[in-house]
Amino acid sequence: MSDISIARAARKKPIQEIGDRVGIPSDHLLPYGHDKAKVSQEFINGVQDRPDGKLILVTAINPTPAGEGKTTTTVGLGDGLNGIGKKAMICIREASLGPNFGMKGGAAGGGYAQVVPMEDMNLHFTGDFHAITSAHSLLSAMIDNHIYWGNEQEIDVRRVAWRRVVDMNDRALRQVTLSLGGVANGFPREGGFDITVASEVMAILCLAKDLKDLQSRLGDMIVAYRRDRSPVFARDIKADGAMTVLLKDAMQPNLVQTLENNPAFVHGGPFANIAHGCNSVIATTTALKLADYVVTEAGFGADLGAEKFLNIKCRKAGLTPAAVVIVATVRAMKMNGGVAKDALDNEDVEAVKKGCANLGRHIENIKQFGVPAVVAVNHFVKDTDAEVQAVIDYVATQGAEAVVSKHWADGSKGSADLARKVVALIESEASEYAPLYPDEMPLFEKIETIAKRIYRAEEVLADKKIRDQLKTWEDQGYGHLPVCMAKTQYSFTTDPNQRGAPTGHSLPVREVRLSAGAGFIVAICGEIMTMPGLPRKPSAENIHLNEDGQIEGLF
Repeated sequence: MSDISIARAARKKPIQEIGDRVGIPSDHLLPYGHDKAKVSQEFINGVQDRPDGKLILVTAINPTPAGEGKTTTTVGLGDGLNGIGKKAMICIREASLGPNFGMKGGAAGGGYAQVVPMEDMNLHFTGDFHAITSAHSLLSAMIDNHIYWGNEQEIDVRRVAWRRVVDMNDRALRQVTLSLGGVANGFPREGGFDITVASEVMAILCLAKDLKDLQSRLGDMIVAYRRDRSPVFARDIKADGAMTVLLKDAMQPNLVQTLENNPAFVHGGPFANIAHGCNSVIATTTALKLADYVVTEAGFGADLGAEKFLNIKCRKAGLTPAAVVIVATVRAMKMNGGVAKDALDNEDVEAVKKGCANLGRHIENIKQFGVPAVVAVNHFVKDTDAEVQAVIDYVATQGAEAVVSKHWADGSKGSADLARKVVALIESEASEYAPLYPDEMPLFEKIETIAKRIYRAEEVLADKKIRDQLKTWEDQGYGHLPVCMAKTQYSFTTDPNQRGAPTGHSLPVREVRLSAGAGFIVAICGEIMTMPGLPRKPSAENIHLNEDGQIEGLF
């Protein structure tokens, strides 16, 4: 059966029953239909004195066209923990419309390890992304309106730093000219669009602990500069209050369920290749008060998502992960070993061994943070015993253990061994988590630290303008912020075609951006775009309603 067929056949329980599983009373659930609901801020505030459960991060090797199944493994592990008698919750991100209609498809797991309702989650869901887009757009409109009506803040129209956003892949909007058409339309200037998941508003929503913190962070956003280079903040434009109103409901985590009726929070959705790639802090911290084990994920490979989870999210939210699960597949190992996608069904043990270098690099990197790690071999039906054993043997040489998980085919029964291993790891090996660099390290050195210790680059290439900008931000009091690397997800380098575990390369930093509200510096590396484009044949060409009114082609 296809993923979507399995999702449609799900025997979902009323969302009130799912909430009851983790002690959320029905009067603290704000239902969106029968199978999804938001959790009230009042309830969240009321559980803060409870002890925390154990936090488990699921990450992966660099993504390949063969597929790794990180979200599928996250869901499968959550179901597996519940299946062996543990009280567990899942926390994942919401899906962006851009990649859904572009090249990725859905983002709710797969096979018998899915979160439902799958169609809703991959489309409008509870409207959070629309609210974020609207709040961002309100600020955009208020900036240009402020300039039009006399420019009291003396904004230099050449130095408006705030870009617009839309939740779609649309390369035509990367660079635009605004306010053409005469005096009535304002002052013409250059601008551009990013995708909504790259918005600082998205990052803030995912890092804010409550509505008061949300408004404070929104007010801290730098939207432009004056001629004397002093910053103009969103609160100077008086936009932070109205933006908070638009985001009031979006701040509340969304409760849904897995195919096995286990509870899951799906909330927030910054990409890990251009933002920090983690679900919301408020969802994660709330789940930790409701369950003994919380399984969450970070986007793309461990060089991006896990690095940002450990260096940004955990640092800012005071979280200590108990264990990390690194997802790999035999198919992806073969691709890293040089096998073409159309030849992956053929057994090739030597290619598996060759491709394992990428996995080994991620194991080494996770160990640098002091968190116990295990490898989950996400099983495909055409994997041979010899190929699987090659991965297991290789991981053993790296001082770790690999566990085969068959959650895609068998749900919680297929992930029981992985669940037991994760519990045993947590109980036997204490986490000594620490970020990779201290707050007081200079900004450029933070970039170098990630480039050299995580990517294994030999040098960081950045011209004087970028270095001077970083120094200016340090002088303005932003030197303590962590850095958020915007880089291709497909490689440790900035070349998306270079697989494996390369060393000695250079990391070119093209641009740096200050996200003062979110609380990090974005370093844009290589050719990565904060507004993706659609592929030659976008997924949207195959998405339609069938004769029964059901969605086809979404996944």
